[in-house]
Amino acid sequence: MGTLSSELASHAERLTARPRIYADANVPAGIVAHMRLRLQWDVLFVLEDNELRRAPDVRHYQLAQQLRRTLVTMDRDYLDNRRFPLGESGGVLVINAPDERELSSLLDRVDRLLFHSDNGEEPVPLPLEGRKLQINTDWGRD
Repeated sequence: MGTLSSELASHAERLTARPRIYADANVPAGIVAHMRLRLQWDVLFVLEDNELRRAPDVRHYQLAQQLRRTLVTMDRDYLDNRRFPLGESGGVLVINAPDERELSSLLDRVDRLLFHSDNGEEPVPLPLEGRKLQINTDWGRD
């Protein structure tokens, strides 16, 4: 038997078809709102939890995996595979853009190209499980 969060995480995936995101403190609040309202993602935002807001990066990495959520961040430190091993990841998406408008546009493409199946309708629960992806404003443009 695991922890409460590890035991319940697989059930949570079945309850919601929306992408499940763990947004760390580096993600602007406006982008979190965009993920929730426009993209309809299920977002756990660490700044909304007093215990998590000051937690170290390693704790966020572990919690995202335990809760079966894709970690979305602007912090390139998560790309260090020695500190943050791939096998211990629910997936990491490191985003980078010059402003919130570009970040929103980038996440719109992520939603369309990464978080949905080929038919564009069925959400993909953890498309980056065991992987990391660093993307910039030109990612996913045709």
